[in-house]
Amino acid sequence: MAYYSTPLDSAFHALSDPTRRAVISRLAEGEASVTMLAEPFNMALPSFAQHLKVLEASGLIASEKRGRTRWCWLERARFDEAADWMAAERQRWSERLDRLELYLDTTQNDEG
Repeated sequence: MAYYSTPLDSAFHALSDPTRRAVISRLAEGEASVTMLAEPFNMALPSFAQHLKVLEASGLIASEKRGRTRWCWLERARFDEAADWMAAERQRWSERLDRLELYLDTTQNDEG
């Protein structure tokens, strides 16, 4: 598995794949067994398990074995970290665009 410098890098890498995003969407409804999660996908279980491994390594999901079945669920903390990062970036870009708008208004008024 690739090395990512921060947990957030790992989370965004995990979310870059549509299969893994679909798994996240399903787990948003509640915990599920690996078999239940794999059912909608046309791939061998070992291949699907690699997707779960990436998600778990990123901290987006957790799992445990209960009897003969492995169950998975979301780990909300990593999603909160990603949401906080995106909110900060959105704020930063909003401020930059506000300054640009002010600059453009000022230069247009000077010309007019």
